[in-house]
Amino acid sequence: MFDKILIANRGEIACRVIKTARKMGISTVAIYSEADAGALHVRMADEAVLIGPPPANQSYIVIDKVMAAIKDTGAQAVHPGYGFLSENPKFAEALDAAGVAFIGPPVGAIEAMGDKITSKKIAQEAGVSTVPGYMGLIEDADEAVKISTEIGYPVMIKASAGGGGKGMRIAWSDEEAREGFQSSKNEAANSFGDDRIFIEKFVTQPRHIEIQVLADAHGNCIYLGERECSIQRRNQKVIEEAPSPFLDEVTRKAMGEQACALAQAVGYTSAGTVEFIVDGDKNFYFLEMNTRLQVEHPVTELITGVDLVEQMIRVANGEPLTITQDDVKLNGWAMESRLYAEDPYRNFLPSIGRLTRYRPPAEMASPNLAVRNDTGVFEGGEISMFYDPMIAKLCTWAPDRKTAIDAMGEALDAFEVEGIGHNIPFLSAVMEHPKFVSGDMTTAFIAEEYPDGFDGVTPDDETARHLAAVAAHIKMLKEERAAQISGALENHRRVVSPDWVVFLGKTTLPVVVETSPEETTVMFEEGEDLEVRSDWTLGDKVFVGEVGDRRMIIKTDFVGAALRMRYRGADMTVVVRPPRHAELAAKMPEKLPPDTSKMLLCPMPGLVVKIDVAVGDDVQEGQALCTVEAMKMENILRAERKGKVSKINASAGDNLAVDDVIMEFE
Repeated sequence: MFDKILIANRGEIACRVIKTARKMGISTVAIYSEADAGALHVRMADEAVLIGPPPANQSYIVIDKVMAAIKDTGAQAVHPGYGFLSENPKFAEALDAAGVAFIGPPVGAIEAMGDKITSKKIAQEAGVSTVPGYMGLIEDADEAVKISTEIGYPVMIKASAGGGGKGMRIAWSDEEAREGFQSSKNEAANSFGDDRIFIEKFVTQPRHIEIQVLADAHGNCIYLGERECSIQRRNQKVIEEAPSPFLDEVTRKAMGEQACALAQAVGYTSAGTVEFIVDGDKNFYFLEMNTRLQVEHPVTELITGVDLVEQMIRVANGEPLTITQDDVKLNGWAMESRLYAEDPYRNFLPSIGRLTRYRPPAEMASPNLAVRNDTGVFEGGEISMFYDPMIAKLCTWAPDRKTAIDAMGEALDAFEVEGIGHNIPFLSAVMEHPKFVSGDMTTAFIAEEYPDGFDGVTPDDETARHLAAVAAHIKMLKEERAAQISGALENHRRVVSPDWVVFLGKTTLPVVVETSPEETTVMFEEGEDLEVRSDWTLGDKVFVGEVGDRRMIIKTDFVGAALRMRYRGADMTVVVRPPRHAELAAKMPEKLPPDTSKMLLCPMPGLVVKIDVAVGDDVQEGQALCTVEAMKMENILRAERKGKVSKINASAGDNLAVDDVIMEFE
């Protein structure tokens, strides 16, 4: 077995590999850029080597620099994680030439499957069902439009060397095909150094289901069930689960056997994933093969008990698999939520900054429940603009899907992240969404259920009363402590009134509150009583307790006299006032936000790639105004209505912050 391995990656996946290596008694080497000098994976590794400036193309994906780190530290093997150099055949060749083991598949398999055009042809020859499309090279936008028209809209425009949702666009018209081709080409060149593009039919009502395969160099190949990855935005997975609520055993077996047939056709070894698009009739089509460990591999590990990283290391060491297909049993259900540094209230645009508070729920494992959190960050650390915006991968396991979803809801409720925008409210909302809970979803879930973007959740009447009861309970604790402080003697102590009015959003709920050492009883005007039982104390950021017969975990924070409460996708400012104060407050005029309707504001921190208009131009609704790149993704900002450009405040190459004014209109 190897004595030392180098992890050619960063963030949560580097930390994940280090954990298994440590378990196996293998020492580890981390590499890091200047931006990652204080990163968690650097702290966890036994050794760490600085390899360059923050941009990945000057550090993490410079093969010569990584090879120098390997030589300097004497690492015998390299785990590439995912992204960066994980599917780069030149890197695998360089390792082979240096006599260093690559913890991944052979170069030939990477080349064959890493190129989406070649992989489609090989899949067809191996008898794997494939999506209709054009596999040749496409020279320019005109040819892209012609091919798209011949295939028939909608089409998917993809980077041949792509992955992670980059270099992908769906086009429904000639104009979108032309624009999408150029954006995909630019993203592909920036992210992969390969701007080749292909086009295929976009399957409507699709589900994204992938098969995990594991193969060794002795001719053995097995599949470890499937993962459902249909909750996506911008072709990037957000929530995954295993198994899929849609597949039956017959379809699972057919997909698994085809996945193994493809792996064996290219002499594949190590862990890999064959991705399929599955339609409503359970017809499945090969999408691509990822010749690496997938981001969502933890859910497969949770339902099979197989440590995929350990298996990859053992296969790279020349060992045969000790697991047969008959040994693979799918046990229970696992969910994974990807926590991203992105603002769901701004159409999921990236957010950067310092994690002023990072408190994940406690990890645990029992026969009936497990919580796992794979992360590469820590409180006080910084989310950089140079890399992927992932904060953590939160996973839960339970014997059945409903319990796993409920456990995920509670874990998200307890997950504290402050200092940056993040998608926990959206993830929490999905866990409560009837369509997701039923398992009836497609890759269009976000577009269909949140067509105007995510603007939070409005609690139903029952939940609103439960939240109001908690707010009243907290208010009483605060007032009773103030009363104790205000009077030096017991007989001088101020009496706290039991009558209050809770303002929860636009809902007004008069209540009467009675307290005892054991619980607080909140009585509503319409007659309902709710008992609140909790050991929450002033200063706690998370309320955990029982409200009536309901267990609730609510993030709480005082904002002046108001209480900010966050629960299951709802984010509310709650005020509890005495009746007279409530009466007067109702007469106060509402403060309106400033008018920015005649400005184009930058929705995320990013780099201006180009400005598409000039001062004096008349613009039409939907017209492209400028392109801003953030975290390796290009975002085209469009006009919301007709207008005339009166001023442009930015130019190509400028770095902008959120809400910087890019241009103004008459």
